[in-house]
Amino acid sequence: MNSVKLAPLLLIFVEVAKKRSFTAAAKQLGLSKSAISQQIKRLEEATGQQLLVRNTRGVVLTAVGEALLARSELLSEQLSLTLTELDSAKEQPSGHFNVSVPPFFEKNIVVPALKQLSLEFPKIVPELIVTGRWQDLIENNLDAAIFGGNIKHTNYRALPIGDVSEVLCASPRYIKQQGQPANIDELTQHNFIATPWQHDVINLFDEQQNKHAVSVHHCAKVNTLQTVLEMTLNDMGIAFYPEFLAQPHLANQQLIRVLPNIRGKTWQFYFLHQYQGKKPVHITRFYELFCHYFTRENKR
Repeated sequence: MNSVKLAPLLLIFVEVAKKRSFTAAAKQLGLSKSAISQQIKRLEEATGQQLLVRNTRGVVLTAVGEALLARSELLSEQLSLTLTELDSAKEQPSGHFNVSVPPFFEKNIVVPALKQLSLEFPKIVPELIVTGRWQDLIENNLDAAIFGGNIKHTNYRALPIGDVSEVLCASPRYIKQQGQPANIDELTQHNFIATPWQHDVINLFDEQQNKHAVSVHHCAKVNTLQTVLEMTLNDMGIAFYPEFLAQPHLANQQLIRVLPNIRGKTWQFYFLHQYQGKKPVHITRFYELFCHYFTRENKR
């Protein structure tokens, strides 16, 4: 299998797979829809696998297609970055890259993003501050910061990353002992594990986004989500937990959803930087990488 000949086909496949549309990919790439279709057919013939399925709503990836997308998605960005570097004739970025991130993004988002960034810019030395508190970029000598919630009035640029929903979770043993709440009102009879940003009155949202304010009893208050998880796994009560972090524990039945049709607050996350004009290439790249891994985790 000639990887050089397949590279252009992979780039076209990634565009179709990301947009879930032959038409949208053709428009983005400046090619005809039939040309796009022919290139995808060539790739499927070369790999001996069906990668895409068309239906009335657009394009659906097969299991093999999903796996190929996961491995190929960064190709286009890496190629674009390489061409940008060659065109700019600037020196390779070097020195310390200081960034602040929330405490629950490290494992599958921040660390993979920094690993890839370091491979592409080997002269950069990442310095990571993990905190849920607001960090002023200038005061803390930061190149960038990831922050969730309401942004303070600032002259910094805030680029959107995405949002994270909170869900109510408990251990199976806790539910067996205390019972599964049948409705929102029954939550007042249960113990809750709280973080500093959660109060005695919690706001819940149903599927129609109607807001319900409920007074609850907090049996414990902690300042890290890791501790919230450990207390929940040890049957101490019900807790709000970011949905994408809860998924692995829900899948292996260490946790179960409480009132599955109810959610807590949705937190919007932003990428903050202080550049008013064109950003340094490594800042732009870190934002792209962070968004890539963030989106991947939220799709799991």
